[in-house]
Amino acid sequence: MEFAGELGIARDKIHSLAEQAGELLAENVPPANPEQKALKELWSVADNQEKKVIANLMTKLVTKQ
Repeated sequence: MEFAGELGIARDKIHSLAEQAGELLAENVPPANPEQKALKELWSVADNQEKKVIANLMTKLVTKQ
């Protein structure tokens, strides 16, 4: 996130990319642990707005570490 910000990528674009990554992972990558399985299940039942919230929370989590 910080690197993308330094490159001048808008926060909205970063969140959009996070949504796309979530979709790709949910469709193509099997969960490796119970936490990933829970996240995949949440993603599969979420509508578009809820997916945006999940993606935003994940990017927020990454920036705190």
